[in-house]
Amino acid sequence: MFHALGSALAGFATPALAIVAFTVVVRLLMHPLSRAAVRGEKARAALAPEIRKLTEKYGKDKVKLQEKTLELYRSNGTSMLAGCLPALVQVPFFMVMYRLVTTPNPLLDGTLLGVPLGTHWFGVWAHTPVFLALFAVLTGVAFATSRWQAAVALRNGGPQPPFAKLLRLLPFGTVFIAAVLPLAAGVYLVTTTTWTLLERAFLYRAVQLPPRAGTSARARTT
Repeated sequence: MFHALGSALAGFATPALAIVAFTVVVRLLMHPLSRAAVRGEKARAALAPEIRKLTEKYGKDKVKLQEKTLELYRSNGTSMLAGCLPALVQVPFFMVMYRLVTTPNPLLDGTLLGVPLGTHWFGVWAHTPVFLALFAVLTGVAFATSRWQAAVALRNGGPQPPFAKLLRLLPFGTVFIAAVLPLAAGVYLVTTTTWTLLERAFLYRAVQLPPRAGTSARARTT
């Protein structure tokens, strides 16, 4: 299957460009899921002040706190898991992309700046300038992603999850992944991580919550 898909894409455009184009098409198809995920995240963030009040009031009674928290989410038309399901649905798509850029197929026979897309850097240490440029781009995108995540968390003002600072280091894992996988995987990672950063920045500005989200709890206190 992946050989046939790679062959079809290689016949569509130069292999590196085909990887970029196919990644963009897949991400466009997943855009509604990304929009739903951001909507859920914003709904939870809107309720963060009320969650803090409940925690202060019922913090010692975990059962009561859970009941009141679920009641708050239900009354605002959302849930604690809002935005999680769309992210899980995206996993199969990412697995397809991973297999496509790591399974031998005609795409990996192509080159980028003269370097075969099937080439590994780790353990071979060949074509280092091209790979270093790739790592630099991935590091830049990871840094921007980490800073953006921190800014969103600060703006939302909600409780931070455990190891929040450690979680912000996860985007830099793409550099390690690109170092051990074929160059084709690095091309995919640059494309998809850049898309994710730009898409989420856009959606956080464009997605508006329905009037009921984050409002009924405040209405009850006035």
